[in-house]
Amino acid sequence: MIVTLNDAGSSARISVEHGFNCFELLAKVDDRTVDVISTLPGFEETGERPSGSGIPILFPFPNRIREGKYTWDGKDYELPFGIVGDDRNGNAIHGFVIDRPWRVVEQTANTVTGEFQLSVDAPDRRDLWPADFVLTVRYKLNGAKLRADITIRNPDHCPLPWGLGTHPYFKLPFGEASKADQCLLVAPAAAQWDLIECLPTGIQNSIPEELELADGVYFGESKLDDVFSAIPGDVIECAMIDESAGLQVAQRSPGLFRDLVIYTPPNRNAVCFEPYTCITDAINLEAQGVNTGWQVLPADESISTWIEIEAGLVIV
Repeated sequence: MIVTLNDAGSSARISVEHGFNCFELLAKVDDRTVDVISTLPGFEETGERPSGSGIPILFPFPNRIREGKYTWDGKDYELPFGIVGDDRNGNAIHGFVIDRPWRVVEQTANTVTGEFQLSVDAPDRRDLWPADFVLTVRYKLNGAKLRADITIRNPDHCPLPWGLGTHPYFKLPFGEASKADQCLLVAPAAAQWDLIECLPTGIQNSIPEELELADGVYFGESKLDDVFSAIPGDVIECAMIDESAGLQVAQRSPGLFRDLVIYTPPNRNAVCFEPYTCITDAINLEAQGVNTGWQVLPADESISTWIEIEAGLVIV
């Protein structure tokens, strides 16, 4: 099932069957249409490689859990490959909701709300997590802005451990005559997590001088697959700027999304700015005393947050 949203000349398409993934966003900016989202051929039909297209939703953990194993409240858990995605290095990756059908609970011309409950929509995965959860995402298209309002609810009798992220693929460049290599990438990165084979060691380092993302780096000079801590603030904003076309795309999220993965997929004119509420392998590192951003939601409680993407003119 594909849901199409329309507003003021802009449109968005969401694949309900494949993780409630927004795989297309065509944003109207004055008399131009910006094709914002990068999607691999065939995703719309097959959902193949759900982490490689559109805006994958990552919950109840973003990115990896080392060897697919963790301990919670004195109980050992193992996420078996084949039931949960793996990264081909033996680590569980990207959560439980990315590759399963969701349910549409409300729809208008420019909004759609999807819901996913672990025990209902992936009952084979229920015993792999300490508590049940209900994840609700409401997409609203308002002109050239797409907003996701996200609610996490714990319907269970025990606390729900969780981390949330998205994995959007932004297509570069934004102008027909522009070059991807000359697009500027800007992110409020304050520190960089030390990684070994994509897994944090728990140590933070300063940002290398040649990677001053707060000032902007050019896509053509950047090969990234790194985890950063954002500069604290009420709103965290990343931007991709096509100076030649005079167009930009910004992604904003509240300070709850304290960490950011930036990924430039090989052989592809795209960049991923992935807002995370916690770092990779947070459930294990938190148990080791690392401040990871890992969250716990008490029984019968809920929490709401948001992420928005907006195309517009470059402001000089």
